[in-house]
Amino acid sequence: MSVHIDSREAGFAALADSLRQAMRPGENFTLWYSAEESDFIRFNHARVRQAGHVSQAGATLQLIAAERQAQMAVTLSGQPDEDRQRLADGLERLRAVIGQLPPDPYLMPDRTPWQRRHVDSQPLPDPAAVLPCISAAAEGLDMVGIYAAGPLYRGFANSWGAFGWHSAHCFNFDFSLFHANGQAVKADYAGQGWNDEEFLRRFAAARAQLEHLGKPLHILAPGGYRAYIAPAALEEITGMLCWGGFSARALASKESPLQRLDDGARFSPLLGLHEQVAGALSPPFTAEGSPRSDVALIQQGRLTGRLVGSRSAREYGLPGNGASGDENPLALVMDAGTLPEADALAALGTGLYIGNLWYLNWSDLPAARITGMTRFATFWVEDGRIQAPVSTMRFDDSLFDLLGDQLEALTAERQLRLSASTYDERQTLSSLLPGALVKRLQLTL
Repeated sequence: MSVHIDSREAGFAALADSLRQAMRPGENFTLWYSAEESDFIRFNHARVRQAGHVSQAGATLQLIAAERQAQMAVTLSGQPDEDRQRLADGLERLRAVIGQLPPDPYLMPDRTPWQRRHVDSQPLPDPAAVLPCISAAAEGLDMVGIYAAGPLYRGFANSWGAFGWHSAHCFNFDFSLFHANGQAVKADYAGQGWNDEEFLRRFAAARAQLEHLGKPLHILAPGGYRAYIAPAALEEITGMLCWGGFSARALASKESPLQRLDDGARFSPLLGLHEQVAGALSPPFTAEGSPRSDVALIQQGRLTGRLVGSRSAREYGLPGNGASGDENPLALVMDAGTLPEADALAALGTGLYIGNLWYLNWSDLPAARITGMTRFATFWVEDGRIQAPVSTMRFDDSLFDLLGDQLEALTAERQLRLSASTYDERQTLSSLLPGALVKRLQLTL
């Protein structure tokens, strides 16, 4: 069966071949490629205010010789001759400096000639086909937001014969609905295939919350409150959990916020977390040149795996599993629960509905204690019905409580969360998360 290779993949393969031919005895290289074709549409007052298209590509070239390594970033033009020359010039610069560097004691590149290829053949709809759905839903509302969509490309090659290519189509519509009093509901819709029905369902839920923002604020005193944490808010919490939590390096050096898990403590038996490669937006290989593996990180509340990059594998004598250089999850999946999402407020009864969180940070890292602020539409709920918005509050709580004995239920439905970051380039980070019902969340002020 023939395999279709597009011009970007063929161009990247040609660049890798030119580097192989340029290697001298004792030299090796790795080449990481990152590119995008992105449409950006900015909305204000529910109208398109700015639209643009970004096409960019870049590479990271690493030279390895005599247990030393040096690397540099190269912007690519898309013109084959010019890009080959840019890499050739970069190679000469690396040759000029690598001999002055000390040997790298933890350098352990993967020398196996692995091959990984994934090409997304399902294109996204043209933005012109998406805009009518957004415009109709937002008619008469003060909506601001950014729609970003298009294919992302990642590639890796080295002098030992490894080659990886990954293309994925995705979109992210990040928007807020503002009330006349200045309060707002933040929502989003992201994925790898646009569905009008699913978007309208998400938008209708945000619009329903907007109607509550005109009510007088419900004032809460500091203390512990029963709470439902929506997937968008749970994403912020798991983001802290992943901030070095599963890193083999951090666990070995006793710097992980999950050190207590490694020492035998456990979260709730309801909690399961996995790094899942198949079907993810991120490529099945890393910029460091390792094919990634699925890793069961937490099962029934117990730490069962860690992310081991090549440097940690060498330093600590561990088997590597293709983790990225920072050893953070790239495609985090949380096990679903049994609570129907439609019944979440009824199960909450009386307490807080938390749609978003922000400004999270560690207040006590060894205790996995985090602090942060409620954001946008946080509501007070009584008898399973939203009663009033709640003013912005600070919380401070341990993940060993929130995801431990205070975790009562997880929803059966999960939401795909794609990174909305466009800093430098669009990202491929993702998570698949349920909502979480907790018996107590500690508000401090």
